[in-house]
Amino acid sequence: MKGRWIIYGANGYTGELIARAAKQRGLEPVLAGRNGTAVERLAADRGLQSVVVGVDDAGALRSALEGAGRVLRCAGPFSATAAPMIRACLSVGAHYLDITGEIDVFEAAHALDGEARAKGIVVCPGVGFDVVPTDCLAAALKQALPDATYLALGFEMLSRPSRGTAKTTIEGIAAGGRIRSAGKIVSVDHAFRERDIDFGNGPKQATTIPWGDVSTAYYTTGIPNIEVYTPVPASQLKVMRRLNRLRPLLKLGFVQSFLKKHATKGPSGPDQTARAQTPSFVWGEVQAPSGELRTARIKVANGYDVTVHASLGIVEHVTDSESESGFRTPSQLMGARFVERLPGSGRIEISAGRAWEPGPQ
Repeated sequence: MKGRWIIYGANGYTGELIARAAKQRGLEPVLAGRNGTAVERLAADRGLQSVVVGVDDAGALRSALEGAGRVLRCAGPFSATAAPMIRACLSVGAHYLDITGEIDVFEAAHALDGEARAKGIVVCPGVGFDVVPTDCLAAALKQALPDATYLALGFEMLSRPSRGTAKTTIEGIAAGGRIRSAGKIVSVDHAFRERDIDFGNGPKQATTIPWGDVSTAYYTTGIPNIEVYTPVPASQLKVMRRLNRLRPLLKLGFVQSFLKKHATKGPSGPDQTARAQTPSFVWGEVQAPSGELRTARIKVANGYDVTVHASLGIVEHVTDSESESGFRTPSQLMGARFVERLPGSGRIEISAGRAWEPGPQ
């Protein structure tokens, strides 16, 4: 792979995993971030170049990105910082990729589709576990049932989250749940809808969550009604329902700061052994107005390992191929079967059936 490219946020848990794997694959990223000591030390340990820059100085950020063909952003939460990085990429003509799972970031990136096309760059958020496996299932299910009007996606991730993921989750709790209905993203309560789902590891009680596919799966498939599920024990469901009454309090800055500070305690994320022992299970279902139904499942590696391999695969793709410019979802760039090519992945298995009752139409 030729050309200068940047991993921003390389000193975070996931960013460091990606930087290490990139070096092992013979890639030579420039490691970047605002924490000069951590970024420079990591780059020196890997024999890589580094640049120290924050996203709050637009001029310095553009200068740091000058001459870079691609930027892979790994520093979250992304809600406040993705926009200036995308703007900087548009300014210098660099492809923008990130590993977010935040609905608002996807929507903001999609709104810049026209500018990205004009600049000839790809803007593709969500090139990690958020949302590569589910996005690929969405694309495969749409192919299997083209007239589907309802899409449900979900996953069972067995490992604990990293500090960065925990912080992003805390921000999301204050915003409440979200689904897509009749083509529009709508706010709903936490635990808005519950159902029993076999994600591939046995039936589990699951509930809706505001996952990134509420945004991206619509652009991938055009299906107007979308929900995302994950297993939640009964005790946690009770907590989620209580949170609906506490959401105004959870939006307060000092409450957010307290919760995020608590989330940073303990290890930064699961170690290699823990990741190897905790694969992830991904599920999806589409339904047509006739009641015809298709269900898909795939077993993949631990979510953080999926993020490493998926993000680097997409970095190489936008470098080595003539990628169409503009906003793109991962499956639009890589195809519905991309997830099957990632280490630790099985095959997407799709089965046919009939719905017990009609879903949203």
